[in-house]
Amino acid sequence: MNPVLESPPKITIGVTEACPLRCRHCYADCAHAPKAGEVDAATWIRVLHTLAERGVVQAYFEGGEPLAKPGFLDILRAVTPLMMTLMRTHGAGLDAAMARSLREAGLGRALVDLMGARAATHDAWTETPGSFDEACEAVRNLVAVGIPADVLVILTRQTAPELNGILKLAHRLGAERVGVLRLYPMGRAKRAWADIALPLADQMRAIKGLRPPEGLTVMQSWHPNDHNCCWQAAAINAFGRAIGCMYLREYVDHGDAVATPYDEIWRTNELYRHIRSGDVEERCATCSSTQGSHGGCRSTAFAWHGRWTAPDPFDTTLNHGIDLTQLPQHLLDR
Repeated sequence: MNPVLESPPKITIGVTEACPLRCRHCYADCAHAPKAGEVDAATWIRVLHTLAERGVVQAYFEGGEPLAKPGFLDILRAVTPLMMTLMRTHGAGLDAAMARSLREAGLGRALVDLMGARAATHDAWTETPGSFDEACEAVRNLVAVGIPADVLVILTRQTAPELNGILKLAHRLGAERVGVLRLYPMGRAKRAWADIALPLADQMRAIKGLRPPEGLTVMQSWHPNDHNCCWQAAAINAFGRAIGCMYLREYVDHGDAVATPYDEIWRTNELYRHIRSGDVEERCATCSSTQGSHGGCRSTAFAWHGRWTAPDPFDTTLNHGIDLTQLPQHLLDR
């Protein structure tokens, strides 16, 4: 069983589903403007103050694009004295002046998405000309003002041939780390799945073929590094709903995290408690001993099997012949 916590130590805030890009995989199916019903900046500040009072020590902001959220800098200024803060961004609008503003607001770390080592690949993915140059410049600007910067890339058919190019580019830009992430079947990614998803064997070849420059750290979660982080995961979407993890956004709704303190939802919601428990049908012994994975990611396990206790098909020892390029019908019917 997973460790039992009385309250979450850290939280992810999906602060908006607005974004100026049009990424082919967008998990939130973002719009160019904030959507109706999104939590406003003043309410986020109140919620985050309550979270800090109840022991949450880290807030990770994503979207959408956090910089597209009206009042986002006000949110940062309010929360940085209380928690460690991280922000995932596409770099859109993150010029030198914005980097200084983020530094003055106290941002602790930024993670910038790149979907290619070249403008042609990245801009085709985001369907936004110039977005590659903006993302690269964002990393440079963050590093210049002293904000530690990482690069994130989602592993797809399109990015796999350019992974080592992305590692070299990230190193040149001054990034400290690169995270190679799974592709999750949510939002637009489900609709584009047949064109963008890789078989598991090809995913493993891509991971094994990574050759980072000296001094650059690579983060990835494929076997034998699978990690079931549900036991400590907490997240609130742009509409104030507790969802446990942003990769569960289409599968769960644990309650209203604006009206109810999150730690109360954490303790009382039965599905949430079950997902965090580590009660699974099958686990990889290697991953369990080194990562405490207890069956791997619950999002991908549920996506393919429709059961919270199922094995994670992205683990080579738990896949059992599942073709990850084909989505199950129950998922397409959701």
